[in-house]
Amino acid sequence: MRHRVSGRHLSRPTGHRLALYRNLVTELLDHERIVTTAAKAKEIRGLAEHIITLGKGGSLHQRRQALAYVYGPKVVAKVFAELAERYDERHGGYTRLLHLAPRLGDGAPMVLLELVGATPR
Repeated sequence: MRHRVSGRHLSRPTGHRLALYRNLVTELLDHERIVTTAAKAKEIRGLAEHIITLGKGGSLHQRRQALAYVYGPKVVAKVFAELAERYDERHGGYTRLLHLAPRLGDGAPMVLLELVGATPR
């Protein structure tokens, strides 16, 4: 029974799953939009929003917390400089999910996960 067990396992061992989450969060914060499966997107949405909230705080401790999770100091610098300024007046809800067509290979539901106010590239 899985009473009160939260989160998705995504058919991966714990270390692989956590590394996947860190990679996806880093790519989302770097590129501001990614296409992934719905299950993965729903899992990393809260993690990415937490990193942006750390960036809004701006203290050294919060910067080190972000550096401990996000791969790449350039991405953390972007969060603390650009994204924190962009979402200064916003209290949460920094991401948006847009549903796309199912993936052709296996029919997995795909979504576009993007930061609100992201400029198209």
